[in-house]
Amino acid sequence: MAAHFEDGGIHFQYPENWKLEREENEAGWTVSVQSPDTAFIMVCFRDDEATPDEMAIAALDALKEEYPELESEASVDSVGGQAATGYDVRFFSLDLSNTCFLRSFYSSEGTVLVLWQANDLELERLEPVLRAICTSFEVNED
Repeated sequence: MAAHFEDGGIHFQYPENWKLEREENEAGWTVSVQSPDTAFIMVCFRDDEATPDEMAIAALDALKEEYPELESEASVDSVGGQAATGYDVRFFSLDLSNTCFLRSFYSSEGTVLVLWQANDLELERLEPVLRAICTSFEVNED
């Protein structure tokens, strides 16, 4: 059975054995959903004037500060039926290669950033789960 999250005009499902943590901030909230392993998905919602491009670039810049030698490729696709802009990112951490999916889009109530990350030891097994979470996104258009 899947667990369900809903707020900020978005809904998504995630495995019930993954742990969800929510943090409020000045411009909205951040939800992290942690797998039993090291893979995770993070969803950030802002109700200010941030654009999807601004949020995606800010997230990429933060990753570059931590991992200066990362490789990134711009990507445009869709999340929850909404046009999403972002990056596919690869970097090394603790001698492991990591893959990071970074996308941002508008919801009816604000701007959403979705970031998932997995190391390459767990990528084959957990990437389908992370992509299924992204596929489960529904975005209110009111």
